[in-house]
Amino acid sequence: MKEEKIIKPANGYLMLLIVLVLFFGGIVFTIQQENPGYLLSTFFGLVGMFGFILVNPNTSKVVLLFGKYVGTVKQNGLYWANPLYRKKAISLRASNFDSERLKVNDKLGNPVMISTILVWRVTNTYNAAFDVDNYENFVRVQTDAAVRKLASMYPYDNFADEGHEEDITLRSSVNEVSEALEKELEERLSIAGIEVLEARIGYLAYAQEIANAMLKRQQATAIVAARHKIVEGAVSMVEMALEELNKKDIVELDEERKAAMVSNLMVILCGDKEASPVLNTGTLSH
Repeated sequence: MKEEKIIKPANGYLMLLIVLVLFFGGIVFTIQQENPGYLLSTFFGLVGMFGFILVNPNTSKVVLLFGKYVGTVKQNGLYWANPLYRKKAISLRASNFDSERLKVNDKLGNPVMISTILVWRVTNTYNAAFDVDNYENFVRVQTDAAVRKLASMYPYDNFADEGHEEDITLRSSVNEVSEALEKELEERLSIAGIEVLEARIGYLAYAQEIANAMLKRQQATAIVAARHKIVEGAVSMVEMALEELNKKDIVELDEERKAAMVSNLMVILCGDKEASPVLNTGTLSH
């Protein structure tokens, strides 16, 4: 495969002076000498004007001669080359691409909406100009394909209750998923001479048809986790209360009274609503 070739044409400012001298000098001498032969100089000056190449910072010009690749001008400035050269501009600046939101299935088959933000730039102008038809469109298509593949490799979230617990998920493993996406895009875009600077998930959510059901599931999971913590704390508090009562010898409780006390304390500590106190004016047995 042919490689990129960096060239530096002639100084454009010096050639600009020569071209202007040829163009206007031919006109002046033609008038003064009344000799049409000097118009040939004017003609060469006119043709020479088509040889100028202006390269702005962080841009490049790919130069062709009758379909043959001559080289690439990357250093910014004004240059002059063969007027028959055809120049094709290719930007070397970093570009942002925010893909459309795609509906894809994750590893568990759940439909999700996902998009990515890609930062890229051209590093090899020959590959970008000749190895692909349109390198900007190539970036868009390959990014969509990479996102679809990435979504199918990981689940949206952990589902330990169904035995689908995963270490890496689309929602929580941001760095790991971004690294996998960058690697996938680098492999796909290298053919076009494009460097991937950064690739991250820009949008991620369940598809509309299952969003409500998944939200309820997440809420239920959160409630169960909270209840688990409440129960753990309540058991610790009941155990501490019984130990303190026994340690300070405040009151003697048999097994039946301990069970009643534990039951009452668990109801108070684990209940959603505040307990209504009941004043006992009798003995412990009543």
